[in-house]
Amino acid sequence: MCVCNTCFRHCHLKEGQKGFCGARICRNGRVVCDSYGYLTSLALDPIEKKPLAMFHPGSLVVSAGSYGCNLACPFCQNFTILQEKDRKGTRYVSPEELLILTEETRARYPETIGVAYTYNEMLTSWEYVRDASRLIHDTGMLNVLVTNGTAEPAVINEILPYIDAMNIDLKGFTDEFYTDFVGGSLAETKNFIRTAARHCHVEVTTLIIPGRNDSEEEIEKAAKWLSSLLSMEPIAYHITRYFPRWKLDTPATDVRTVYHLADVVRQYLPNVFVGNC
Repeated sequence: MCVCNTCFRHCHLKEGQKGFCGARICRNGRVVCDSYGYLTSLALDPIEKKPLAMFHPGSLVVSAGSYGCNLACPFCQNFTILQEKDRKGTRYVSPEELLILTEETRARYPETIGVAYTYNEMLTSWEYVRDASRLIHDTGMLNVLVTNGTAEPAVINEILPYIDAMNIDLKGFTDEFYTDFVGGSLAETKNFIRTAARHCHVEVTTLIIPGRNDSEEEIEKAAKWLSSLLSMEPIAYHITRYFPRWKLDTPATDVRTVYHLADVVRQYLPNVFVGNC
């Protein structure tokens, strides 16, 4: 029996069994990353798409994504790649190959600053993120991580030396929302944000879902908590409009709600952005 220590789930796995995320497996008596290097998505994106509004604006990043996720958000925007349980439809790209590809891209597009690990929850493949970001870092280019912040401290410590910026999803700000709706841990995500903010540039995103996490009280509490981290590193907060996706058919968030909640947040944070409006 193997125990995975990547996130709070601590999946107990039999030989050959994959964890909840679908990306990690018990092999020869230990948990390894089955998705290592197998990419479902590879693109050149504006940094603002991550979204990062205050980190090298106007630049481009090579965006790499794999498969697997350790949450179960019914509104997942990238469910077609997150729910992959094998390597079908992937392309193997070693860390060394990703470095070469990024250097070639930068030669053609000088505004390219490095690599973003994005699209799925890449910390289910944290060994790949660590190995690739170390190579990118050693050349002087930059690394960006887009994550749900669901990872144990040991995983954070493995990657932090090489990551320059993160956008972290704060799905909501109640234990009930995390536990019952997205299958996560608010405490672990808060710890992840707190730790990351001490080491790199951090921006946070909350997708506003009608009737779920859209109360003024909840968003105000989130903003107050984020404001307490400002002494570490200025944090930008993205308040983003939800659209129906995957299993959730709740109507899209009213634009007025998004703008109102952004105004609430501005009472506590100086850098607030709206998305999908």
